[in-house]
Amino acid sequence: MNGLVDAHHHIWRQADLPWLIGPMQPRIFGPYEPIRRDYTIGEYLGDLGGCGVSQSVYVQTNWAKERFEDEAAWVQRTADEHGFPHAIVAYADMDTDDVRPQLDRLARYGLLRGVRMQLHWHDNPLYRFAARPDLCADARIRANIARLADYGFSFDLQVFSGQMAGAAALAEHCPAVTFILQHAGMPEDLSPAGREAWRAGMQRLAACPNVVCKLSGLGTFIHRNDPAHIADIVAETIVIFGASRCLFGSNFPIEKLWTSYRDLVAAYQSALAGFDASERDAVLRTNAMRVYRLRQDVPVTAV
Repeated sequence: MNGLVDAHHHIWRQADLPWLIGPMQPRIFGPYEPIRRDYTIGEYLGDLGGCGVSQSVYVQTNWAKERFEDEAAWVQRTADEHGFPHAIVAYADMDTDDVRPQLDRLARYGLLRGVRMQLHWHDNPLYRFAARPDLCADARIRANIARLADYGFSFDLQVFSGQMAGAAALAEHCPAVTFILQHAGMPEDLSPAGREAWRAGMQRLAACPNVVCKLSGLGTFIHRNDPAHIADIVAETIVIFGASRCLFGSNFPIEKLWTSYRDLVAAYQSALAGFDASERDAVLRTNAMRVYRLRQDVPVTAV
């Protein structure tokens, strides 16, 4: 299939990312020495070569907070020069009195489609990113996320299952904002109890019509490309959200720690083999085009 959209990937210069400079630290995706370097658009395009990808969405990579606009500007220049990516999800600090001055600056960039501020918190400190678990209920953060609607920006939502009820309440508080749940809700606990908690949280989020789900990062907690695991999570997520509300993302180069792009795409295509052609097309292409407002006139011929 040509015309795939990769709705979640990164590129970077190591010097811009504090977390890639200095000694390795514990991360949810395990040891990451192989990616403690530049990951250029040229390498990304080489990785996806022959896989049928026509468009892609860049997602922020945790530059220093005060350099949020520098990140957007660099990715926009990269896209202008290379034709990839086709949309940008930038960073903005929602934990501020008024995020609108930041959004005004980001709105200058033509490919800006959304914002991600990672809200995920976990009892396990290795999985923890946010300062506390209840940021979804913070009045200031809620007010700022609601302001995204005035700019036509979506919000890439990253939480664990224990936070999903609060995340659903946040989505309900901001009905004019599209929320894009990251990494299929990050199912880190694959025990029966853990899966049930994840399932209940996903159902709660799916009850919000302004939430869609990104099928990405499914190797994050198992540190491998496991087609059976991907098929399991993909199938259940589609049952919960429906094929019209799920979209594929590679999460490269994080997933490059354990797999090739070709093998990753093959695993997703295998996971979707039991769905009809229109459902496969929705997950792999048209949903991302709608959610991230990608151009319709980009040729379907693929890299």
